[in-house]
Amino acid sequence: MSAPRKPRDPRNGLRTSATLATIFTILGHTVFGFEQPWADVLVALVTGYSCALFFEWIDARAHGRTPGYAGGGWLKVVDFLLSAHMTSITLSFLLYVNDRLWIMALTVALAIGSKYVFRVRQNGRLQHFFNPSNFAIVVVLIAFPYTGILPWAFTTSLQGASDWIVPLVIVGLGFRLNLLFTGRLPTIGAWLSTFCVLGVARALAEGAPIVSQLVPLTGVAFVLFTFYMITDPQTSPSGTWSQILFGSGIAVAYSALLLLHVQYTMFYSVTIVAATRGVWLYLLSRRAVAARAEPVPARVPGQAPWPTGADLLPGP
Repeated sequence: MSAPRKPRDPRNGLRTSATLATIFTILGHTVFGFEQPWADVLVALVTGYSCALFFEWIDARAHGRTPGYAGGGWLKVVDFLLSAHMTSITLSFLLYVNDRLWIMALTVALAIGSKYVFRVRQNGRLQHFFNPSNFAIVVVLIAFPYTGILPWAFTTSLQGASDWIVPLVIVGLGFRLNLLFTGRLPTIGAWLSTFCVLGVARALAEGAPIVSQLVPLTGVAFVLFTFYMITDPQTSPSGTWSQILFGSGIAVAYSALLLLHVQYTMFYSVTIVAATRGVWLYLLSRRAVAARAEPVPARVPGQAPWPTGADLLPGP
């Protein structure tokens, strides 16, 4: 009889994601043809590490707890900084700020800070509901219209077979990551299927070629968005039907914004759905608090005891 399998360490998923993002960034600047300078990477990482440690220290003091990076040696510090590393390095290749490095620093600070500001109580602890990278990108795109996203500039130096092999490798690694660690394959399936259905519907309604609505599926930015952003286990639901609703909701918001000719539709659609989910979770938490605080009426002396759950079951 084989021994029972040990449960997977959830930190391994974040370690894998951070490692893949780092490798992708290095290859992007040396092989793929990223147009952002190396300075963006350096500024993003320094800002991310600094803000993560500082904000965690402030939040720990405010709530009378031990900081998440303390009490476990250097390995615990590394594990704590993995999330900030992932956020920072992702922003360094998604966002284009030209030579305005201060905007890159501001974006990373907004991303890390959003984890401590936009939170709701779930299962007894505070949990952020905005994807940090996505939230910061949306804020900066609105505040500084001269910034932008370079979804077409990830593989400008690749030609021939390598131009489609790289996206396939990213898809394979992303599928493995979500299958083994995040459990967010229903989110991916709902997002992709609803995206395709609505794309075909738009094409038929507008009399346009169907391929024109589905061509984003072939882009590296779309692949990264699908397998690494909307599947963030910290900011997406875990239940199967909740995942389906979440993924489909993003596709519906995407389609609506596209009809309104809004640019950078993917990022805004996630923000809209995440904000809606955050409000819903907040209302549920308030309802739970109110239910716990509701006083139980006192029993009058001599009165029969209050019925229990067993008393309310039908008799034999």
